[in-house]
Amino acid sequence: MNKRVLILCTGNSCRSQIAEGYIRYFSPKGTEVYSAGVETHGVNPRAVKTMMEDGIDISSHTSNNINEYMDMEFDFLIAVCDNAKETCPYFPTKAKKFHHNFPDPAKANGSEQEIMQEFQRVREMIKEYSKNFVKENL
Repeated sequence: MNKRVLILCTGNSCRSQIAEGYIRYFSPKGTEVYSAGVETHGVNPRAVKTMMEDGIDISSHTSNNINEYMDMEFDFLIAVCDNAKETCPYFPTKAKKFHHNFPDPAKANGSEQEIMQEFQRVREMIKEYSKNFVKENL
């Protein structure tokens, strides 16, 4: 049976979108990967840009609210920020839960180049985490 993964973040804008892209990329064929937020902030254009630099197109992703998935059963639930873990509404699931607090690149300040460097730095952290998650769990 195919596994289902839900990645959770605050706004489903950056970190969860990047993680969805990588987990989908590294996962065996047939794995269903979704991401959601406790709020929806839209997909951050810099997240799309930094993923394109690594050859992964997330431009068609949408920003989804956790409530949209209440009726689905997941095998894995990954919170990619402390805020999502703490503010997530009760989510009835038998899923195995994971949590890793990645820095929020959307909070980076400075020039466009400095902000993009932070997106790239966080992207690499999420890429490594995603690769290991898939290797160990899928």
